[in-house]
Amino acid sequence: MRILHTSDWHIGRSFHGHATLDALRGVLAALVAQVREREVDVVIVAGDVFDSAAPAAACYGLLTDTLRGLSDTGATVIVTSGNHDSAARLGFQSALLRDGIHVVTDPLSIGTPITVSDDAGPVHFYGIPFLEPALVRHLWPEAELRSQRSAVEHAMDLVRADALARGGRSVAVAHCFAAGVDATPGVEREIRQGSLDVVPLSAFDGPDYVALGHIHGRQQLSETVRYAGAPLHYSFGEGDKPRGSWLVELDADGFASAEWLDLPVPRRLRTLRGTLDELLSDARFVDAEDDWVCAQYTDATPQPDPMRRLQTRFPFCATVVHLPEGVREDDGLSYSRRVRQARSDAELVDAFLVHVREGEGASAREAEVVRDVIDERTLIEATA
Repeated sequence: MRILHTSDWHIGRSFHGHATLDALRGVLAALVAQVREREVDVVIVAGDVFDSAAPAAACYGLLTDTLRGLSDTGATVIVTSGNHDSAARLGFQSALLRDGIHVVTDPLSIGTPITVSDDAGPVHFYGIPFLEPALVRHLWPEAELRSQRSAVEHAMDLVRADALARGGRSVAVAHCFAAGVDATPGVEREIRQGSLDVVPLSAFDGPDYVALGHIHGRQQLSETVRYAGAPLHYSFGEGDKPRGSWLVELDADGFASAEWLDLPVPRRLRTLRGTLDELLSDARFVDAEDDWVCAQYTDATPQPDPMRRLQTRFPFCATVVHLPEGVREDDGLSYSRRVRQARSDAELVDAFLVHVREGEGASAREAEVVRDVIDERTLIEATA
């Protein structure tokens, strides 16, 4: 049996204020083509289908078109809800979906598999929607669900018990933060140290394969426990991470192999670093002129209107960061002390510039302009 493991579509997410719906539409169309070409039997979407609990109408249209396209290949489609999804909105039309498309959003369905058979017999797929302990603990009063870790562990206990009773092969689908993950800074926005439980890898023992969602970068935690990541880049922090999905094969004995299938990247993400003048003119950045650009300019002081200026060369410059290099060391002098030490108006102006420009006083040209202004003022006062 061939299984395609994808996740974290985040339909509706913007990228630094830019819509991503059209780009994602093209990527998901490529994914559908891969499912058809590889004769995939089951497609798993492991949560965070939408980016918000209240997606726009166009987001529903893209999801419907993609699910229809996947179903038309002959594959069975299994979708679970993630922490970004509204389980109610994602699952409201599940009863109306055509045969072969399953949307798992009800926690009470955990332990009841979707069974797909091949020549070697049945494979039981157990969908685990994102479990918020405060919202699900009343469903299992016999269990103490004080954390997401305990909720996922309880869910996996239900999965193992049912799989043991049924026999055959099994696959679990969950959306959580598992131990051993290398999370991309700024991407997994809801992950904060100590605020989201880490689920130990041992919690996923039992099934022949575990398809995880929530982390946007490809991750292999063990041979049979993996994250597919997001199909589109949603942050510069993940710009160097491949986009794609896992093509997993099960044989009669269980897990047989996993192959990574790359997806197209509509527009590369590049982080460029240099002085503003270098970014605007240096030939080494020419190959980034059609990319999404995060520009880090290293001038000692902030430069005027850097975004507008950079977009004349990089039309898709999405963010600008000032990261000064070579800033003078603090000499320990306060502004008031600098003013008291100034022996002339020119030195007074220089003291002000040092104070407001990270230790950088007037340049030679600026000092010349300051002297001219002071001399002109002195002449005016003398002739008044």
